Amino acid sequence: MGPIARAGRPAGAGPTLGLRANAAQFALLVAVNALVGGMLGQERTVLPLLAEAEFGLQAYTATLTYILAFGLAKAATNYLAGTLSDRYGRKPVLVVGWLVAIPVPLLLIGAPTWSWIVVANILLGVSQGLTWSTTVIMKIDLVGPTRRGTAMGLNEAAGYVAVAATALATGYLAESAGLRPAPFLLGVAFAALGLGLSTLAVRETRGHARLEAAGHTPAAHRGERDDGDDGPGPGRESPRGGDQRGLTDGEVFARTSFREPALSAASQAGLVNNLNDGLAWGLFPVLFVGAGLSVSQVGILAALYPAVWGLGQLVTGAWSDRRGRKPFVVGGMTVQAVALALVALGDTFAAWAVASVLLGAGTAMVYPTLLAAVGDVAHPAWRARAVGVYRLWRDLGFAVGALLAGLVADLLGVRAAVWVVAALTAVSGIIVAMRMYETHGTDG
Repeated sequence: MGPIARAGRPAGAGPTLGLRANAAQFALLVAVNALVGGMLGQERTVLPLLAEAEFGLQAYTATLTYILAFGLAKAATNYLAGTLSDRYGRKPVLVVGWLVAIPVPLLLIGAPTWSWIVVANILLGVSQGLTWSTTVIMKIDLVGPTRRGTAMGLNEAAGYVAVAATALATGYLAESAGLRPAPFLLGVAFAALGLGLSTLAVRETRGHARLEAAGHTPAAHRGERDDGDDGPGPGRESPRGGDQRGLTDGEVFARTSFREPALSAASQAGLVNNLNDGLAWGLFPVLFVGAGLSVSQVGILAALYPAVWGLGQLVTGAWSDRRGRKPFVVGGMTVQAVALALVALGDTFAAWAVASVLLGAGTAMVYPTLLAAVGDVAHPAWRARAVGVYRLWRDLGFAVGALLAGLVADLLGVRAAVWVVAALTAVSGIIVAMRMYETHGTDG
């Protein structure tokens, strides 16, 4: 292996794979991703209420334009983040993401018109795409092939627990000090800390990916599954068995989006997952306030869902390393669909709290597992780009959800929009059950 080594082997100055061997840097990246999540959480409780209270927006479609803008910006940037991190390194992309985040809370505080809010969310989407994608890629780089589920569980847990904590804090700040500026001052602090840590303390991890690629065993040499259009089949030679280092960006996009059964199933499931998250972000606070709940109660519900989601990933990510990815994805999408149905049926704080817990549990089953599945299947040489493509589709769900939920809510009401998204979530789970094979142990 020369001067670089895998965990458990003598190492010189080069990188070593493994969670324990990279514990300090991994923990730092977990903290950085918590700050990334906090930047998102500053909006979850307050912004849907701000739309009507200060800007007089009545149509749901108009109100949800900020989620549409965020989703499109983040989806496109996710794709670029993978390509840029392969080309220029992970750390520069992370630092640029934090630089883009700096103006966001300031725009939210000072916005005189709703268009300023939309611009702030375009910047937020770009920042989230660069920072969150890069922390995902860097953790996958560090841990190597055996602990990806654990790594993604820790990464996503940190991010979404921070979303929850910030949503709860901003709810109380909004009720006690008003919708602006107090809730968004948290974002100013998060951006400053994130930029400082990423610039001064985070180290480049691209060498870890190169180390894994150097010792990588092609799938065909292990009798792995085929990834052609017709799905896997016994005794067929896998296209992954050849030299994949020369795959073009277009080939990676096609493989992740359409051709490879597990990757394409994960991509559509990710889109639908964030479609229902966009619904929860944009319309749940409006539904809850319309039923007579206070802003602080809305803050609790807005925090409960991502809190269960975040903490649950500490269990589900590691468990998928032992039990496999597919059962968690199929089961999680089913639980999400049931939870959304309960939201549509409920009309009390207690009922919606139960639904929020279930929605968080279902999302916790799905979120780190889909990322780990992408890491399982994609070759190290193009894994960052595959993660970028997957996250492109996943975060397009915010935009699709904003359009779909807004149109249905304007035509038929908020509860009808929730029912439609619940049905789509159930169908997505069925697609995964039919198309996705078990990926754990099938590294690219």
